[in-house]
Amino acid sequence: MAQTTQSKVKASTQYKRKYKSDYGREKIEILYEDDDIVVINKPSGMLSVPYPGSKARTAVEVLEKIMRTRGTFSASHKPFVVHRLDRDTSGVMLFALNESAQKKLVANWRTAKTERLYRAVAENPRNKKLSLPPSGTIDEPLAQNAYHVGYVPQKSQENDKQNVKTVRAITHFKTIERGPTHTLFELSLETGKKNQIRAHLSSKGYPLAGDENYRAHTDPFHRLALHARTLEIVHPGTGKKLRFEVPEEPAWAEYVHKGDFHPELPIWRDKSAAKDRDQKWSREEETAPRKRLSAKDKSHMDFIALGKLRNSHAR
Repeated sequence: MAQTTQSKVKASTQYKRKYKSDYGREKIEILYEDDDIVVINKPSGMLSVPYPGSKARTAVEVLEKIMRTRGTFSASHKPFVVHRLDRDTSGVMLFALNESAQKKLVANWRTAKTERLYRAVAENPRNKKLSLPPSGTIDEPLAQNAYHVGYVPQKSQENDKQNVKTVRAITHFKTIERGPTHTLFELSLETGKKNQIRAHLSSKGYPLAGDENYRAHTDPFHRLALHARTLEIVHPGTGKKLRFEVPEEPAWAEYVHKGDFHPELPIWRDKSAAKDRDQKWSREEETAPRKRLSAKDKSHMDFIALGKLRNSHAR
């Protein structure tokens, strides 16, 4: 039973649970706050906002908790979503703190957001003919697969409007450092679509390091190597420009400069290692003391999950 349950969890998720010290307990850093907006540094591994069926902690939930603790939370003064970052993307993120500020920012996001820069470490193309120039623009439409992962469809798919729905997506890129095996990019988005940077770079032969969904072969930082570094906005209340910047880890540039000629294959690419770890973790789960959940924890579980819990304690 334990092995069957464990095998349903992605190998990369198992890896994070085992080796990511703050897995499920990631913290946000507040960079700026006033009556209208709050700007945070979101960690990798934390959802920006909830999605149906998920019970994972989110940045908006953690921010609400902080405000409640301070006594500054109310129905009219709370975090309102303006934009999102992918779960595994870290960096600068903005929330409005009242409905008026949110409406103004969302309605004028293209002009309110005067600069938004990302940094990313990507694997160099295996085919050197695909190498991108030092700077340029990727203007390719995006579609979503059945798992809601964005991708650039082939031209034949793009023309088949009945099967593939696409949206326009434009990414500007600049090479910060091109190493022997990886490249450090700076990127800005003219359109902010789901998975845009990841899908665009991958379509050019540059999957981001640590990106399981886009078939990366390396995972040097045990996370997706994508970071929202800079955000400059026009304040919705004062009209003044505010700029926020959180640099990526220095290890990113060091890694790119040095190169990785003998990378350790990520667990989701190394099937034999993943199988061995699955069996090991399943044995550990069987022998580990079983935690008794509180009534509050159980109240958030559906009847299927409760049934599995009862069966696990019956073994």
